[in-house]
Amino acid sequence: MKRFTETELAKELRQQYIKNPPEGMTSDEVLDMSDDDLLDMDYFLHEFDELDDDDFGEEGFYIF
Repeated sequence: MKRFTETELAKELRQQYIKNPPEGMTSDEVLDMSDDDLLDMDYFLHEFDELDDDDFGEEGFYIF
């Protein structure tokens, strides 16, 4: 697995999100974002991607 610096990762993510911006954003907004903001956005967009099917947050009714 290739290691990336934050700058390299931000550059690749910026190109990805310019081509296909997240819902509610435009390509120009992505272009104007700082590297830190772009990395934060990507983290929060994919924060729960690796959760198992048994993890909390599944659709349904919960009683606590």
